Amino acid sequence: MDRKKLQRIEKRRDFLRSMCFLSPSLLGVGVFFIVPFFVVVYYSVIDGVGSRNFVFLDNFIKLFHNSAFLLAAKNTLHFSVIAVPLAVVLSVVLALMLEARIPMKSQFRTFFLSPMMVPVASVVLIWQVLFNYNGTVNEFLLLFGADKIDWLQSEHSQIVVIILFLWKNLGYFMILFMAGLANIPKELLEVADVEGASEWYKFFAIKLRYLSPTVLFVTILSLINSFKVFREVYLLTGDYPYETLYMLQHFMNNTFKSLDYQKLSAAAVVMAVVMVVIIALLFKAEDLFGKDVEG
Repeated sequence: MDRKKLQRIEKRRDFLRSMCFLSPSLLGVGVFFIVPFFVVVYYSVIDGVGSRNFVFLDNFIKLFHNSAFLLAAKNTLHFSVIAVPLAVVLSVVLALMLEARIPMKSQFRTFFLSPMMVPVASVVLIWQVLFNYNGTVNEFLLLFGADKIDWLQSEHSQIVVIILFLWKNLGYFMILFMAGLANIPKELLEVADVEGASEWYKFFAIKLRYLSPTVLFVTILSLINSFKVFREVYLLTGDYPYETLYMLQHFMNNTFKSLDYQKLSAAAVVMAVVMVVIIALLFKAEDLFGKDVEG
């Protein structure tokens, strides 16, 4: 038997060994993620679980004429457009502050990391105390002669959830950016100092370009979390909150309760497609912005 044939046999054996180790994970992903996804796609193109007649895009057309879905999509988009950039920018600012020499650095870090250890129900209880009609924030406003605001039943309700979202997530994102800053080559910053570069130049020309993979990861993570803010809103306001807080997951939760699987499946497919498109655009933007610092 020649040497090349032995190498092919050995590679085949290595492949089979690898598949044996991977098979439990692949089986789990297939059973709990891939198969259910295709089941959802199948339900989105039939007219009912019982009849199973293909209607193709009819369920999607009906979905885009549904006022509840349009409201939920608009509110979710509005929330993400505000909350995601704020989360990225503020976490970068916090990481830069902790990188500098500031007083009470450890206390500052603890304040932003503590929400990661606090259960969501406890955080929501604090927010209810703060933003209740007779809560702390309104009492503070009265000191300046301002009128009370019913924060959770007014146009300001989304501001409350955005603040909650930021407070809950900034600590983790801050740690990710601190790790990214630590990996920037010190030689580049030293050369920039010797050349007399300003702090703004060093940030935009060096630091931000090396942070581009971290910015991408934090943006994607923040975007996914913004689509999952239902839990906090539900604990604050219940199934049917003020209209500006009616998110896509409220729509899906209420549709599931009514057993309208076709509408629910169509909404899930639309949401998945939108997320994939946005993430693909983010990857393309990061590739264009940070490709010259790779390797």
